Amino acid sequence: MIVKSLLVIAAVLALAVAAVLFYASRQPDSFQVQRSLRIQVGADRIHPLINDLRQFNVWNPYMKKDPGMITRYRGPAAGPGAGLDFEGDARTVGRGSIVILESSAPHRVVMSLDMHEPFEAHNRVTFTLQARGEGVTEVIWAMEGVGPLPLMAKVMHVFIDMDRMVGADFETGLADLKTLAERS
Repeated sequence: MIVKSLLVIAAVLALAVAAVLFYASRQPDSFQVQRSLRIQVGADRIHPLINDLRQFNVWNPYMKKDPGMITRYRGPAAGPGAGLDFEGDARTVGRGSIVILESSAPHRVVMSLDMHEPFEAHNRVTFTLQARGEGVTEVIWAMEGVGPLPLMAKVMHVFIDMDRMVGADFETGLADLKTLAERS
């Protein structure tokens, strides 16, 4: 009787795992998270705080999540080719790299964010700075997953909403960027 019950439980669990894997495999190969905030200064004062990765890390919310994170800068100080390798606690920031791909002062910075741990992921991060009146700039921070997403990432997306997971960090970072830009 116990063996039969265990077999039934095992069969139900196997079916549940198969259903989750099937559902995950049918999910899109990309995702997007976006937040924006208006800052009371011109884009020319904000752009350098994003385009220079050392300045970026002054307000980067992930640096605050893991103050002990190891960072190594490479390439030029700012603009295309500027890079950063980072390694931190796997539960908060993980291990990966950021490289600035494009920069159009003072309106746009595009970065590649490649994660190696806790799981592999390749994302494109775009900062767009739009004038919203004299001395007011709307900063839009967007991140999209560059597909195809591996099956395990899709399984993770079944249980974890990327917008909820990362969106709050973007809001915190933009608020800190606003404070820094308006103060300087």
